[in-house]
Order: sequence, then C-alpha cells, then structure tokens
Amino acid sequence: MLRHIFRVKTTVTLFHSITLRRAYHSEKGVFGYRPRPKRQFKVSDEILQSRNAQSNVYRWVEAYRKHGHKFANVNPISIKGPQSPLDELNPAFYGLEGKENVKPQGLLNAPELETTTTTVDELELLLKQIYCGNAVSAEFAYIEITNAFVTDSSSSFQNLKFLTDFSDTLYICDCLLMNFQDLEEREWLSKHFEQLKTQTVSNDTRKQIAELLIKSQAWDNFMAIKFPTVKRYGGEGAETLLAFFWQLLRDSVQVDLTHLVVAMSHRGRTALQTIMLNMRPAKVFRKLRGESEFPKDCQAMSDVISHFHTSEDLNVDGKAIHFTMVRNPSHLEAGNPVSMGKTRSKQQTVKDGSFNDDDPTMEFSSKVLNVILHGDAAFAGQGVNQECLNTAYVPHYEIGGSLHVLINNQVGFTTPGERGRSTDYASDLAKTIQAPVFHVNGDNPEMLIQVTKLAFAYQRQFRKDVFIDLNCFRRWGHNELDDPTFTNPLIRTIYLEYLNAELAVASEYEPEPSYFQKQWQHITSASSDCVTYWDTGLDYGLLNYIGQQSVTYPDSFNIHPHLQKIHIETRRNKLNAGEKIDWSTAEALAIGSLMYQGYNIRLSGEDVGRGTFSHRHAMLIDQQNNEMYIPLNDLKGGLGGKLEIANSILSEEAVLGFEYGMAIDNPDTLIIWEAQFGDFANGAQIIIDNFIISGETKWMDSNALVMLLPHGYDGAASEHSSCRIERFLQLCDSKECESDGDHVNVNIVNPTTPAQYYHVLRRQLLRNFRKPLVVVAPKILLRLPAATSTHVDFHGGTNFQNVLPDVTVQPNDVQRIILCSGKHYYALADERKAQQINNTAIIRLESLCPFPLLELQQQLAKYKNAKAFVWSQEEHRNMGAWNFVKPRFENLVGKPLLYCGRVEAPTSATGVGKIHKQEVEEVVCRPFQL
Repeated sequence: MLRHIFRVKTTVTLFHSITLRRAYHSEKGVFGYRPRPKRQFKVSDEILQSRNAQSNVYRWVEAYRKHGHKFANVNPISIKGPQSPLDELNPAFYGLEGKENVKPQGLLNAPELETTTTTVDELELLLKQIYCGNAVSAEFAYIEITNAFVTDSSSSFQNLKFLTDFSDTLYICDCLLMNFQDLEEREWLSKHFEQLKTQTVSNDTRKQIAELLIKSQAWDNFMAIKFPTVKRYGGEGAETLLAFFWQLLRDSVQVDLTHLVVAMSHRGRTALQTIMLNMRPAKVFRKLRGESEFPKDCQAMSDVISHFHTSEDLNVDGKAIHFTMVRNPSHLEAGNPVSMGKTRSKQQTVKDGSFNDDDPTMEFSSKVLNVILHGDAAFAGQGVNQECLNTAYVPHYEIGGSLHVLINNQVGFTTPGERGRSTDYASDLAKTIQAPVFHVNGDNPEMLIQVTKLAFAYQRQFRKDVFIDLNCFRRWGHNELDDPTFTNPLIRTIYLEYLNAELAVASEYEPEPSYFQKQWQHITSASSDCVTYWDTGLDYGLLNYIGQQSVTYPDSFNIHPHLQKIHIETRRNKLNAGEKIDWSTAEALAIGSLMYQGYNIRLSGEDVGRGTFSHRHAMLIDQQNNEMYIPLNDLKGGLGGKLEIANSILSEEAVLGFEYGMAIDNPDTLIIWEAQFGDFANGAQIIIDNFIISGETKWMDSNALVMLLPHGYDGAASEHSSCRIERFLQLCDSKECESDGDHVNVNIVNPTTPAQYYHVLRRQLLRNFRKPLVVVAPKILLRLPAATSTHVDFHGGTNFQNVLPDVTVQPNDVQRIILCSGKHYYALADERKAQQINNTAIIRLESLCPFPLLELQQQLAKYKNAKAFVWSQEEHRNMGAWNFVKPRFENLVGKPLLYCGRVEAPTSATGVGKIHKQEVEEVVCRPFQL
C-alpha cells in the first residue's frame, strides 16, 4: 500500500473527482427504482476541535471501537481463556499515561462525562465496560469514509483530518481505494451503542418477557415429553429469541409498519408460532399424530411441522400489523431470497418506496420490513447468503434493508464452529456490505431487547441491512431425544394446562383453509382432469398500437443509430405489414397487452433489458446522458399496468428465489426470470426443486413464475447447449398411463413460433389458476426467417396450441410420422424439403407437460397409412424429452415409438466442432431413413 504520497493541500480536488459515481442508467429513476436521496452530514466544529486537540486520545477510543469486540465475553458457554493483550488498546501505545487528564467531549458518547474531565485510567475502565463487556459487543468500524460530506475544501479537510494519522502527511491511499460509505453511520452507531448502558427496561417489560421465556421452555419440554421420538427443533438454549420478536413488533407498530415478512429456519419456529403468532397448538399436535395440516378436501402432500407457514394479522399495543413467515424447506437459508422477493412484492402492492409516485421522498421499508433469521453454520456456509446480501442495494431488488438475526448455536449439526468456517465470527459475511453487527449474550434477554431497539433504529435511519448475532447454544443437542425434567411455577402450570387441553382436542381439530385468500381469493386450484383452452388473442389493431409503442421514444432521446435501423424501424415495418413478426416483437405484444389490461410485469435476469442475444431492447439507453427509458411504461389508454426491468446480479439461486417470492405474493403480476443460457438454471436447482416445482403440492402456494431457458445445440459445447429439459420433465407429476389435465404441477413448453410464445405468456395470467411455466426458449429462432408469425396468429379467438400440425403434406401419402419439439423442427423441415420427401409428416409437440394426448391423437388420426413413428431430438438419448415421451406415447397412443437423436453421453454436447457437425447431419438425416 502506498503511503506518504498526497499532501493535505493537494487532496481536495482529487477527492471531489473520485466521489463521482456512475448512475444506474438513470438519475431520474424508472418504474421500481428511484435514486436514493443524498444525505447531508457534517461533524460539528466543536467536536472536530476536540478530536484534533486530543488526537491521540481519539485514536485510542477509535481502537476500542475497532477491536473491543475481540475481548468481549458475549458467549454464554465460552470456554476460551483470556485473550492476549492488544497493543492498540494500551493507552501507552498512544503516549498516554494513566493519571493524565482528558476531556471526553466529542471523543466518547458518555452523557455523564460531557462537561467533565476524567483520567485516562477512568476512561479506560469506561471503554472496557462499553466495548469489552459480557453482554454485548459491536462491529461497525469497517463502515468507511463517506462522500456525503464532501461539500467544500474546508469541510473536506476538517472531516478527513481526524480520520487520519494526524501527521503532516495525510494518509489517504486507503481512502482512494475504498468504496465510500457513510461516516454518518459510524458516528450514529458509536453514539447510540455507547449510550446503551444508560437505557433501562421497565418492570412491566421484564414480566412480559419472563412469561414468554417460561412459555417457550414449557412448550419445548411439553413436546419432549408428549412426542419424545420426534425431532422438534426446539428453542432450548435460544429462548430469548421471543424477546427479540416482542420488541420488534412494538418498534414496528410505533413507526406504522403494516407488514413484517420473516424468513426463519427450524429452530424455535413452532414455539414462536404457537406462543406469539396465534397458531393453534392443536394444529401441531394433529400433524404429529399423522394427520394433514390442511382440510380434508385439500390434495396437498403437506410438509413437516418445522416448515409450517404463518400469515397472521396481529394487534400490538392497539395497532394492526400483518406478520408473514414464508415457507422454508429443509435446505437451510433457501427461504431467505423468497422472503426478500415477497417483501418487494408487498411493497409494490402498498406503494412503498419507489413504487409510490405521490411521495417522491418515501424510502423503501416505510411500510414493509424484511426480517431474516439465520443459523450460524448455515449463514457462513451457504452461498445463497452472499448472493442475497449482494442484491441488498441493487436497483429493482432493493427492499430498504433487512433486519438479520443469527441464532448462533455455535455448532452446525455436529460440526464445531471453528471447523465450519474460516472466519472469526459466523456473522462475518455481513462485512461484505458493511452492515453493522451486534453480538449479544443469549442469556441476557434485557440486553437483547436494547440491541433490538438499536438495530431497528439503525435500519429506520439508514434503510440498510443490520445484524444481531445472538450467542446461545443447543441445550439438548441436535436429536432432542433426551427426557428433560422441569419445575412448575404458576405461569408454566397454567400454560401446560392449556397445552394439554389442545392435545386432547387435536384429533377432532379441523384445520382452516389458509390458501386462496385476500389477494388470491379470485384464484382457484387447477382441478380439471383435462387441459383447458383460453382465448388469449386480441384485436390486431390494438396489438399493432402496443407494438408501435414498444419502440417509441421522446424526440429529445438520443437513440443508438444501429438500434434505430435494425430494431426500431424493422419492428415498425413488420407490425404495419402484419407479417414476419419475430420473437421479441411477439414478447412485446404479450407483455404490453397484459399491461394494457392492468397487469404488472417484472422481467428479471442478467442483461434482460437488452436481452442476452441483443434481441429484446425493452429498455433503451440515451447515448449522451445514460438515461434509461422503457417505452411500454408510457403506454396510453388501458388500465395502467407497469413493466419493471430488473437487470440482476450474476446470481441464479438468490435471484430466482427472489422472483419466486414475488410470484407467490401477487397472482396479478407476471414474474419472468430469464437465464442467460438455459444451463444456468442448475445454479438455482435448490429453488426449483424445493419451491417452484413442489410449493403448491406441499403448501398450496400457487405461482405463475415464468422461467425462460435458452436452449439449442448450436455448437456452443456442453455448458450453453442444454437447459436440461429432462430434469424438469422428471420433476413434473404427469402420468405415464393416464391423460394429463390442468392439475399438473408445472407447465413445460418448447414453442416454435412467436405467436405460440405470445399466447403462452398471456395464458399465465388470464387463467383462473396459476402454474409455474418453463419455456424452453430459443436462440437461433429469435431471428430465423422461418420462425415468424403473421397477424392472424394473434387475433381474438386464437390460443396456445399444445400440438402444431403438419400442413405441408397430403395425409394419405404419409407413411412415416416424426414427432419433435422446439427448434429441431426447422432443421427437419429443411432436410425434408431438400430431399423432396413427401411421405413423412412432422408433428410438433409444443407442450410437453401436460402431455398433449388428445391433440396428438387428433393429429395421428389423419394419417391412416402411417406405419413408422419416430421421436427425433437433437439432445442425447439419456437427455431431452425421449424418456418422457416414449412411455406416454406407447401406453396412451398404443403404438411403438422409435428413437432418433444423439447417443447417450455424460455431458450435454461435444466441444469438438467436427464432431458436432457430424452429429447434426446424423440427427437431421436419419429420421427419414427409419
């Protein structure tokens, strides 16, 4: 690191220049994003003078703020010996002597010392009490220098001087290289943390917290006795967690929050739900006796008690607040991005933050707050947490900061903490976004209350993430098969009588429906035994208007000249002619028409505004001022739906989980996630498996999330050729020996025309039920001249067709039928034309799940003379749709099906160009030879 380079007088101009930041394609903001207001902050001249006059004392105080936490004893079961002394905490390191007098004003936030003089020894004792105590410690010194206070040369110098080594040379190289953060935050945190010791807890609060803790112990002990062989994931050792929620609820209603969205894993979950969130204990007991948590007429497969959901209107101190605890799978931390997405969806619904056009000053989390509870080993070990934190302040993913709590058991399953991570603290990942961390002794509920108030106040002040590291332990170990004994004070006795009464009625208790309520009340289950059709067409005059608007921009907007010619003018000409309508135009028509009907659309993923293949251009960028413009958001007429373009971070798991959270919250917003390439979906397999595919089956949580997965063997080798169709088909519940209906758990389509894509997108919201949709999306079809549609394909009365017929052959001449799906059709059609083959029909399966049995039978019935039936695919035999289609075709259609495609392989595509070319010739030519 370079040192002693810049003299004080030469730094000011440079500092002004390096604080300029590139805006996110907009200084004005677009739908769903508004630049954060610049904060003004200045340390008072009086404080600066004190710090400069006592610079060595101030450096010593700062050392405690930075290193004091290392010596704090906040672990209720700590067995480590005394720490080695640290030179930076020794006053002699700064040339200070014990009896020397100092004036703490401006150096330390101790009200009792504001106007007095004290000795170094007395100040040291106070610093140890604050930063090295046995109840709480803090980390926030890594929140670095801000650019908010750089207003003029004098203030720049004054604010910087006390942060340096106070020598003739200003050490600013670190400053130049760092990400500039708020000095205001550090000043605020030091002030409020140092004043914690002056806060008190009322006797009434103590009584209420004591009652909660007693109930928590009683609940866990009751469960241990009545259900001794069940893994309960109780809160023993972390009972003080209820004190956190008690304080959080009160702080929330005091600032008029309307919603809390919470992600929480297993530990202590049912205790919280039954004690504080109005869940009937009978529901838990009924489940543990082998019954479903849903009503008898519900077809859900259900889940374990540690995944139970809560959506409850609470009354706290006479005020209403809605508490939502999202579903969680056993895959730890996977529910976190879901809660973040659900939070943003609710913020959109209640017009929070940037969704509020009437109040441009409103910040996110003014009405809806996200709270995430982590396990210590899981927070440190699961990469989804890094991804989630990386989205915290990204436009279109920001939710105004989350409040985090680490339930620090100090062990992961049976792995000690020091073997479960490479960092000192389980919470160290928080430092990646410079979020403050408060370490609290889990056996001190009063201090947890105070820290909860402090963390909440920080989040409200700065709308940023903040962490509480609750140091506790697992009293009974992981398996919870011990037989604990317990005493019976009055509160516990009364509560146990209540639990026994609930246990007695558990067998007769009938759960109430918890689905298709509130914003979902106009949605129902897809119970049809057949596949229904929905009119998704519209008058082409309206569609032409929408399409023209999708490439219209203000006169003052500086469009890229290539985009003007290739994209804008070309689209306008195609729309006016009503012919050769391509993929991106059809998408714009689908999205714009849904917006016209009042639905909101969110398009998320890496580079989705432009499109991975530079085909979409749903957002335009002014070439001179970098401003973003989304043409469809200026659509005149209609019911006012909006389009949010969310260019995401380079993440799949967290981003897809975020989008799923939005999709399960609002059935009238179309959430579309596009993978940059289809194989990128494997980075989000946890979200796909545990939420999207199985969420309705387990929890009755419907969603209409769309996944666009570009797929196609174009010589791109293994990673970017296949979206692994076979994996999604394996995850669906389509029957091999029965016809499918709307009730299948997921729709999987491989469309071949733009109109088909248009219809399937519109169908997602126009049906009275919601299903996730996997679109095996194209690459070369985006611009293939043969893969276009005409205006008649979009007219009213048209819909998505599960099977596309062959209209180019005479049925009586056909002796061979080739079945295929997706872009492979065009290669087969070209080969048939080139070879002048007249006896072969090519039928496209546009829908794979539900399997289109009826439509397929109707098409096959035309070809009375067909003898051979071939499934042709470009994927390898152990991949693609072959193993899905074969048993259904043979069992339900009753005819043998031959295979033609690549041979079995362990990777999806070859990386050798010559071999790829040979394989292409084989899979295209051979189907006509069988």
